[in-house]
Amino acid sequence: MTARGRAFVRHWTRIERPALVPEIRLHLAGALMPLWEATARDAGDPELPPPYWAFAWAGGQALARHVLDHPELVRGRRVLDLATGSGLCAIAAALAGAREVRGVDIDPLAIAAVGINAPLNDVHVAAACRDLLDEPAPDVDVILAGDIGYEWNLATRGARWLRSAAAQGIEVRIGDPERHHLPPEGLEVLEAHDVPTSLDLEQTTSKHTTVLRVMGGAAG
Repeated sequence: MTARGRAFVRHWTRIERPALVPEIRLHLAGALMPLWEATARDAGDPELPPPYWAFAWAGGQALARHVLDHPELVRGRRVLDLATGSGLCAIAAALAGAREVRGVDIDPLAIAAVGINAPLNDVHVAAACRDLLDEPAPDVDVILAGDIGYEWNLATRGARWLRSAAAQGIEVRIGDPERHHLPPEGLEVLEAHDVPTSLDLEQTTSKHTTVLRVMGGAAG
């Protein structure tokens, strides 16, 4: 996390409270395309993926709400937030009393965003720029994964990795706005929310979003 990355995040965002988790404050962007174009220019890469870190996506909001409403899931435990983005779920876990919280993401700007957003909520999150999906699951008690099902390849890889983690005894929760990319086997629906969103992000003003428990076993 560099000072330049933190400055970029601050320049393109403002502090807001996500609709479903107003207890948490985040640096969020107002519109997708201007930031996406600026991010690509800054990186010198016109094929750069969207700046997922700059938005409180529906799956992350539902999962963060679940954690705050069920603090016993994380209290006193070691938590990993996979594809942490803004750090929303990681921050929720820290606020709910987790002993240790880690966030990982493949986007270095996400790590910069977490480095700003965690102190904004008076919590600590150890964030790292890393793709864990080709590695064994780390030594943690709980894994949170919000919005990993937005495209087929990531959904399939992520489900396989999360199923393997659950088979090791790790508690795994996913927040998914029913994008229909996650393999449905071994997923238990725990709760659902209608999460306010924007036409700019989702072409709708609300996304029906489920919180899922991942059961252990082989994933296809």
